[in-house]
Parts: sequence; C-alpha cells; structure tokens
Amino acid sequence: MSSMKRYMKFVKPYYWQIALTIFIGIFKFAIPLFIPLLIKIVIDDIIGAEALSDAEKLSQLYLWLGGTAIVFFLLRPPIEYFRQYYAQYVSNKILYDIRSYLYSHLQRLSLRYYANTRAGEIISRVINDVEQTKNFVMIGLMNVWLDVATILIAIIIMLTMDVSLTIVALLAFPFYAFSVKYFFGRLRDLTRERSQALANVQSYLHERVQGMSIIKSFALEKHEEKIFNNTNDQFLEKAIDHTKWNAKAFAVVNTITDVAPLLVIGYAGYQVIQGNLTLGTMVAFIAYIERLYNPLRRLVNSSTTLVQSLASMDRVFEMVDEEYDVTDKQGARELGRVDGKLEFHNVSFHYNDGGSEVLSNLNFTVRPGETVAFVGMSGGGKSTIVSLIPRFYDATEGTIRMDGHDLKDVTIHSLRDQIGLVLQDSILFSESVKENILMGKPDATDEEVIAAAKAANAHEFISNLPEGYDTKVGERGVKLSGGQKQRIAISRVFLKDPAILILDEATSALDLESEALIQDSLERLAHDRTTLMVAHRLSTITHADQILVIDNGQLAEQGTHEELLQKRGVYYKLFQVQNIG
Repeated sequence: MSSMKRYMKFVKPYYWQIALTIFIGIFKFAIPLFIPLLIKIVIDDIIGAEALSDAEKLSQLYLWLGGTAIVFFLLRPPIEYFRQYYAQYVSNKILYDIRSYLYSHLQRLSLRYYANTRAGEIISRVINDVEQTKNFVMIGLMNVWLDVATILIAIIIMLTMDVSLTIVALLAFPFYAFSVKYFFGRLRDLTRERSQALANVQSYLHERVQGMSIIKSFALEKHEEKIFNNTNDQFLEKAIDHTKWNAKAFAVVNTITDVAPLLVIGYAGYQVIQGNLTLGTMVAFIAYIERLYNPLRRLVNSSTTLVQSLASMDRVFEMVDEEYDVTDKQGARELGRVDGKLEFHNVSFHYNDGGSEVLSNLNFTVRPGETVAFVGMSGGGKSTIVSLIPRFYDATEGTIRMDGHDLKDVTIHSLRDQIGLVLQDSILFSESVKENILMGKPDATDEEVIAAAKAANAHEFISNLPEGYDTKVGERGVKLSGGQKQRIAISRVFLKDPAILILDEATSALDLESEALIQDSLERLAHDRTTLMVAHRLSTITHADQILVIDNGQLAEQGTHEELLQKRGVYYKLFQVQNIG
C-alpha cells in the first residue's frame, strides 16, 4: 500500500470538514473571478455605450462598483476567515492523530530498536517529517482542488465570451502537464535523500549536545567541528542537488506559463483590429489569463511542496513499519500479584539474527523472597539475564516462568507491574521530583509519595531543595547528584511496591555517604520480596541467599558466598582479586 493511501486513513475521519473547507474556498476563489468580467462591462457596456449619457454612465459605474464592493467587504472576509480556520484546524487535528499514533507505536517497540536507532533520527521523523505532511492536507487535499476549480470556472467564463480565444489560451496546457510529470517524478527521490541528510545532522547534534561535557573534558571542540562540518556538507550536497532540479523545473514550467499570455495578446489584438472582438473582451481575456495561469504556477509550487510531503510520508511510514519484537500473544492472561518464584529452563539468547549467543542454556530457580546475585566479568551476560525477566527482550530459546506461568503467556503490562528496577544510571525526567516519584504509582497521594521518599532516605534532601517536591530536576536529573537521583529512583520503586526487585549495579559509582544511605534503603526495599542483584563489587552481595557466577553467557558456579569460596573456582578468584585491590 502506498504512503498516500495509508495517510488517507488518518484523513478519513475529517472528510466532511475537508469538503466544507473546499466548498467555502470555492466561493473565496470565485469572487475575484468577477473582476475581469467587471472590466469588460465597464469598458464595453458603460464607457463604450454611445446611447448612454455621461450621467447614466456614472450611475451605471457606481451601481456596478457598489454591488461589487458589498460582495468584497461583507461576504469575502467571513468566507476567508472560515476557510483559513477550518483548513488549519483539520490539518492540525490530523497531525495530532498521527503523532499520537507514532508515540504509541514507539512505546511498543522493543529496546532492540532503540539500541539500533539514534534518538535524533526518531525525533526528526516524529516532529519534522510529520509536520511536512501537513502540506499534503493544506495543499493536496484543499488548495489544489480550489486551484482546479478556479481554472474550470475561469475557462467556463472565457468560453461564454469567445471560444476561439479560449482555445488559444489553453494551447500551453499540454506542454505544462508534460513538464510537471517529467520534473517532479525525480524530485521525490531527491527530496527523500535531502530529508535523510537533514535527519543525520539533527541526530548528530542531539548526541553531541547530550555529551557536551565529554567533548569539553577531552578538548575535542575542533575535532567535533570537523565531523559536524562533514555531516553538514553531506546535507548541503543533497540540498543543492534538490535545489538544482527544482530550479530547472521552475525555469521550464514558468516559461511555458509565460508564453500563453503572449499568444492571447497577439491573437486578441489581431481580432480587435479586424473588428471581430471588442476592446473590453480583449482586456478581460488578458486579465483571465492571469487568473488561469496563476493557479497553474501555484500548482507548480504546490508540486514541490507536495513532493516534500510525500517523501516525509515515506519516512513516517518506514517507522510505522518497524515490527514489534516483544508482543502479547493471542489470549495472553493478566498476571495477578505473584509470590516471586522465577525459573529459567534452557534459556539462550542472542541480540541479532545470526549473531553470537550472549546467553547459553541457562538453568536456575529463584525461590519466593530470595535474594539472588549475579556476578562475573563485564560483558558476561548478567544484565541481559535481568532484561529478559520484564521481557525487554524475549529469550531466543528456552522458557522463563514466574510462579509457574510462562512469561510469554501473560500480558506484558501485568508482568511489568510485578517488577521494580533500580539501574546504575537511573533516568529521571525534567519534571518535578514529585512527578518522577509518581511514575511508580501515578494515582498515589502526597502522603504516599512522602512515605516512599522517607523509606528511600530521600525526604530530607528533597525538603531542602528550593521548591521541595515541586523542584524541577532538569533533563535526566542534571540538577541532582548521582546519589540523589538514585534515591529518587528507589523512592518510585517503594511507591510501586513490586513483588520482584531488580537491582542492576544500583550502588556503583557513588560516594561512600550516598552508598551507605542507598544500601540501607535497598535492604529495606528488598525485605520480603524476591530480589535479583547484578554487581561487580562482590562485597555488596555476600549476604545473598544465592550467588550465580555467569561466565561468557553460561552458569559457571552457584551457591552461597561461603560455599563458593570453599570451591576455590571462578568466584573465589574474583573475590581474591577485589580484596587484594
């Protein structure tokens, strides 16, 4: 299905509003078409009327001008207002619907998509490309038809005045149609390439603005300027290719539309000299030529804009066509409150088709209320294991069960309702502290929010912020320290009160004071609930009920801290290295 047909599904709910807009617009464009006819009447029937006295001529002139003024001053303003209002209203509603659909679609895409797609590219499509499609509604579905209606009305009026002169006026039409078809077919491809190059510039800027501290700390300003200039040059090259072809199209098409008036002036002048045509008809025809070919010139401009819209549609629907890696199966059940038992049966996983396995044939069981730690070298697969539990990814092979339920047999939403995560780099949004905590339970009361913050050892520092719980934290929590961000992240998990807790490097890279406060709150949080911990520092997990040593995606050892030390295997060696360090 073409992008345009797919786009029309979003337009369909607004067909009647669009039809009304076009109907009102026809009146708006038709009213000025009376002016050339008025010129003919004034020249031939008033000024050139020998039977009328000067007083009668003036009376007739005032009568016609007065009637025309009433139409222009009383009818045209409200018609213009309502046409503009409905055109903008409908097009903005359609864009609203598309962006809502895209945002919903983006939330259903798996983390695999976000790992492979730059954030700037996504933003460019949702904002810039969707905005460009507005022109398809404004021009393709409204103005084009109004211009076509204007041309038809003008032709009908001209035919009533002189058939042969009308035919001369239309001689350039076939050449115009051929040139538009020839030039604007190639323009769509050039426009799509230009849009992609612009998206690359935006993606680069988005990443570099987020990482400006790294650029400055390594004094990479000059180096980054060179890379940006290279990206910008690629956009410039595509933009110039687009501009060249666009300029050729305008040069040819506008030349054709400029020739038509010359043909009319020549033929009409000859007919007037021969006495076969009145002067008023000639002047009116020349005026109608402008009203005939001005819409054609607008259609050329519209063609350029429409090509941009179609190219943007292609890019929007490329995103829509991204498939969901993780979905609810047919008949998936809601998962109620669980005890927290987890079972991995022969679980293997790889990120990409044909890629190497990250996890291989894992088998283990976590009993309800147990604290289980995953340790091992970086890149061994520990974080991947805990990412499979909330189904951020699906296991390539094997089965994961929660309280006996296969994770793929329950709805994703009800599954994730049972799980609370605290990550190494807890992401906060730029809203207030309170709003960030409320993400754990959006309908919670202020008392519940404060209680959660107290449990996470966060209430005291929040109360000392300039606006307390209403303090804006800045993008990604930039106004807070690492320890403060982590305690807010823990607060929202307290508020959620999940059955299963996942801690992925939750206390790494923190100062000693923050770590002590966070460790205390995490112990409170983990009480009486199944807890899975990923840790590099083994000193933080010695209390765990089970420790699973993951080595190159496989379960190398399993046991308590004391049992694993006695085995003198992989865990023992890791523990010795860290203690010596």
